[in-house]
Amino acid sequence: MKKIIEWASSANLIDYEVACNIMEERVNNIINKDANELIWLVEHPSIYTAGTSSKDKDLIEKGRFPVYKTGRGGQYTYHGPGQRVIYFMLNLENHEKNIRKFIDKLELLIINTLRDIGVESFTRKDRIGIWVYNENKEEEKIAAIGLRVKKWISYHGISINISPNISHFTSIVPCGISGYGVTSLHDLGKEISMSNFDDYLYKNFLDIFAAKNQTIEIITESKSYE
Repeated sequence: MKKIIEWASSANLIDYEVACNIMEERVNNIINKDANELIWLVEHPSIYTAGTSSKDKDLIEKGRFPVYKTGRGGQYTYHGPGQRVIYFMLNLENHEKNIRKFIDKLELLIINTLRDIGVESFTRKDRIGIWVYNENKEEEKIAAIGLRVKKWISYHGISINISPNISHFTSIVPCGISGYGVTSLHDLGKEISMSNFDDYLYKNFLDIFAAKNQTIEIITESKSYE
């Protein structure tokens, strides 16, 4: 059985509201069977987003960057240059119709991709996201997950810190979790270009999301979304 999934990467910074509108349109088209599933890799200008569980007190410094209320799950997070954001517009009926298993796969995708780059990472039952040990053996967050599902079509997705300005996280309580730091591949001493990171991600996506007797045909999306 063959599944067709488009794989798109935008070279320029994508406005967050523009990205949300594109996702909404694509999700509706997937529901209506008028479009293929899509994996979309982007970077955003510096912003904060507030998920459906966000608390006002977790926005520590108002006015630093624009704040967008968003329909994804989770709380406050930061997006900005140097962070790879991956949006997954997938029909879970074509994969496993189980949101928890889908999240497990996204966690494994991040963990395996980081391992290929030389960084060991892990999950914690009481803390959402993907975590690593810094040089002082302290746990810090390197990746976040925030999803929405509409009629079994997923959207929004994951963010992984490649080389963002980590100080930009200090104006929020990231994902509502205090007492822990945020890190990046750069801060861990791993210098990698965004395109090379995407290559590792692509390989691991195929490994994890292609089930037995199943082929995923990846189509490079011709539309640039710029």
